[in-house]
Amino acid sequence: MKDMVVVLHNIRSLHNVGSIFRTADAASVCKIYLCGITPTPLDRFNKPRGQFTKVSLGAEKSVTYEKISKTTIIIKKLREAGYKIFAVEQSKKSKEYFRFQKAAKKQKIAVILGNEVRGLPPAILKLADKILEIPMAGKKESLNVAVAFGIVIYRLIY
Repeated sequence: MKDMVVVLHNIRSLHNVGSIFRTADAASVCKIYLCGITPTPLDRFNKPRGQFTKVSLGAEKSVTYEKISKTTIIIKKLREAGYKIFAVEQSKKSKEYFRFQKAAKKQKIAVILGNEVRGLPPAILKLADKILEIPMAGKKESLNVAVAFGIVIYRLIY
């Protein structure tokens, strides 16, 4: 989608980030912001990271990305640019993702995903227009962040 961006907050795993890039490409996401400790597709020597490219299958070449130090700064800039901010997180204020109507084609949307262990901190959740949650029916309390992204992004666009 032309006006859909993704913000990754402190995601640690190269495999998760690579998988998110691949799904973002499939969903026509226009840009990914890699915030905090979230790794980039290239290492400090500007060489492709093997663990990343194994999963991304080259999606980093078709999806624009930018490294940002502070997540809150980019969220505020996106809001100023007219984006609706949707956090994916389990929270008392969250709404089940499937109860959310698909996004209007001309609506600008930023989807925020958090760290594999700690998720998104309260300071970021406060900046969200909506918090979307995937209900858990089994014994585990959460899904892998890349899987959760795939579920939510396709609900927002289809």
